[in-house]
Amino acid sequence: MMAAGGSAEANDALVREFLAAWERRDTAYILDGFTEDAVYHAMPLRPIVGKAALGDWVRGFEDVPPGHLQIRHQVASAAVVMNERTDAITLNGKPVTLPICAVFEVDGGRIRAWREYFDLAPAKAAFES
Repeated sequence: MMAAGGSAEANDALVREFLAAWERRDTAYILDGFTEDAVYHAMPLRPIVGKAALGDWVRGFEDVPPGHLQIRHQVASAAVVMNERTDAITLNGKPVTLPICAVFEVDGGRIRAWREYFDLAPAKAAFES
């Protein structure tokens, strides 16, 4: 269950728990973390809008080996959580390390917007021969 929203401490815990769910590929928990109108936007790519579209996207990772999402720094307020992470993931069967800065807008204990800023080059390299 997601942490109740409203305080910086609750929002900090919400994002930490949400990212831990990605590490264990807990699709139900991840989707429960979004509002119905949530948006995920990896800045180099097109945004994914709405819980139904997010569900399709999240389920696409179910057969991908879990990664490790290491939070290096995280700050939280009553409405926003920002973190600096290093994600060690697998793309196209190849290990990829992505340094990421992310912004989470939180509303009522759920994520309304999630934006990630990273260099797409390491991810693209996993798909080159």
